[in-house]
Amino acid sequence: MSLGELAAAAGLPARTVRFYIARGLVAGPAKSGRGAVYTAAHLARLEWIKELQSQGRTLAEIGAIGGGQSPEVVPEPTAWWQHAVADDVVVWVRAGAAPWRTRQIRKWIDQLARQLAQANDEPGKEQDP
Repeated sequence: MSLGELAAAAGLPARTVRFYIARGLVAGPAKSGRGAVYTAAHLARLEWIKELQSQGRTLAEIGAIGGGQSPEVVPEPTAWWQHAVADDVVVWVRAGAAPWRTRQIRKWIDQLARQLAQANDEPGKEQDP
């Protein structure tokens, strides 16, 4: 759809749509130039912005919430390894590290687990890291 059609469908002036694009709240057209083309995702984004504004959100807040992406976009998941080093201590490490780095991390986690176990064996005495 054209800018005029998008603006009409969203119930906004074309100038406002251009302003949102300039602020990074809405992505630019799918095809730019004289025959710029906007998609249903652009319309959904404008409706989302209108909804947040009706809840009293400012454009700065909306930009921070949306991160400049459409609300349907979900970040890629990140894999993490969980290491329980004591009954009350868990260490999370992002998966995918280089093998040498993984060995270093494992060594430090083992050292931490030993120090925590030693501290539990000697309750009045604190251990230095």
